[in-house]
Amino acid sequence: MSDSTATPAQAATGERADLLKELAAARHFLRFPTRDLTDEQAGQRTTASELCLGGLIKHVTSTERAWADFIVEGPSALGDFDAMTEADFARRADEFRMLPGETLAGVLKEYEEVARRTDELVVSLPSLDLEHPLPKAPWFEPGGRRSARRVLIHIIAETAQHAGHADIIRESLDGAKSMG
Repeated sequence: MSDSTATPAQAATGERADLLKELAAARHFLRFPTRDLTDEQAGQRTTASELCLGGLIKHVTSTERAWADFIVEGPSALGDFDAMTEADFARRADEFRMLPGETLAGVLKEYEEVARRTDELVVSLPSLDLEHPLPKAPWFEPGGRRSARRVLIHIIAETAQHAGHADIIRESLDGAKSMG
């Protein structure tokens, strides 16, 4: 008998369960530094960089969404770098900051929705070996391809990297630490 309340991570086994557990841990450490913050604090820069906690969550949300779309749709999901306009670059820069009217609760809710979709995708994919060519961009090797497995590893790495940034930003904000 199946439990209809099971989460994708609970439904997964083997490699997929391992990937989902690592992704869940990285997501936790990305979100944890935002605990008990106001919207203003979530948008505050505390280091020399342009990064703020809300902006990091927005960026990771956008990145995870785009890569999950890539798994399903192929290279068109990541866009054409050569066709990017100034407006596209400005929108990308806005991913890294809290904009007027945005709330931490809203940013976290959107991240949760994207995470749920990705988790469901991991469980439902016929194979993690499914792959697509990468679009042309300066940061991709010419003729490169990515499997769903490698995309998921990238999402985990990206999330974990930004979780470290979030920890530094939060500690700079008010001394709160994720560990230690």
